[in-house]
Amino acid sequence: MLLSLKGAFPPAILALADGTVFVGNSIGAQGTTVGEVVFNTSLTGYQEILTDPSYCQQIVTLTYPHIGNYGVNPEDVEADKIHAAGLIIKNLPLLASNFRSTQTLSEYLIEGKTVAIADIDTRKLTRLLRDKGAQNGAIVGLAAGEEVTQAKIDQAIAAAKAAPDMKGLDLAKVVTTTKSYPWSQTEWKLGQGYGKLESPKFKVVAYDFGVKTNILRMLAERGCDVTVVPAQTPAKDVLALNPDGVFLSNGPGDPAPCDYAIAAAQEIMAAKKPLFGICLGHQIMALASGAKTFKMQNSHHGANHPVKELDTGRVSITSQNHGFAVELESLPANVRATHISLFDGTLQGLERTDVPAFCFQGHPEASPGPHDIAYLFDRFTALMAKAQEKNNA
Repeated sequence: MLLSLKGAFPPAILALADGTVFVGNSIGAQGTTVGEVVFNTSLTGYQEILTDPSYCQQIVTLTYPHIGNYGVNPEDVEADKIHAAGLIIKNLPLLASNFRSTQTLSEYLIEGKTVAIADIDTRKLTRLLRDKGAQNGAIVGLAAGEEVTQAKIDQAIAAAKAAPDMKGLDLAKVVTTTKSYPWSQTEWKLGQGYGKLESPKFKVVAYDFGVKTNILRMLAERGCDVTVVPAQTPAKDVLALNPDGVFLSNGPGDPAPCDYAIAAAQEIMAAKKPLFGICLGHQIMALASGAKTFKMQNSHHGANHPVKELDTGRVSITSQNHGFAVELESLPANVRATHISLFDGTLQGLERTDVPAFCFQGHPEASPGPHDIAYLFDRFTALMAKAQEKNNA
């Protein structure tokens, strides 16, 4: 039973900066939101997507047509709130069924004060974004009884055109934690829920540029006693904790303005501490090593992206969420490519040849999946174990 009857929910307007307008139904909070409109091809995981801090100031279009059929629950979150600026879907099932569900998607969006629209042609929107590239947009969720008028459409278009460009935006400072905290929760298991780290093997400091909680859980699952620190923490403070390794997290926005993070990564690598970066952390490590980044015309968002490991030829299906990438041609002599995208050939992984540091553009911690490339966490712990052996020799 799908949302198809006008009047079941109030009307809503989606306007793009190029003047394209869609009219549908408001399934979230009343009001206006703006951001960069992108599309995500994942079939499941809408709750994880909404709460991923990497989607800060982005409006997410889900290409799978039926979203909300399994509801939401308090466990499947990547942060303590919804970070996506808005949500665009085709059909909202009126019935949500799952043994873990505690709320409907619409209830969750309203509670999270997130503006969202349904009942629009998401195939048309996706083709437009694919052909023209991501662009800014605005969703206007009207109140019950309000009608769509030309004046409201004009206001929505004006809001979309006035939204800030993602290029040049440092959003890591916006989403980061304000103070350090310990993390010991391990991965979720059916019938048991989340576990707790009992026997730590490694001490890890994780920079929070917008970290997803499943990254922290996968580190803890592998014996890492994690301390999460704010994005602007100086490297000297991190090194003073004498960690076995340092982690650079995912996050939103343009990596180039994050000069504080780039400087910290340079110092940590100079100290030859094992370093692992994901997503924004990958881009920061690359910039700290002398490479360059660029804004992609067609950003990567989805859970079906094939990535090839160059050393072995192994192909992994991965989750992706990024609008910036590292220029392959800009890599200095002490940095080598380890992974590439089989969709468009863009760089997906790097490692330093002179220090124990590597990084990956996609999301090996993907929740709910795929999990093909989770072995990178084992690679990080192997680097730390090797460093421990060397120090104890």
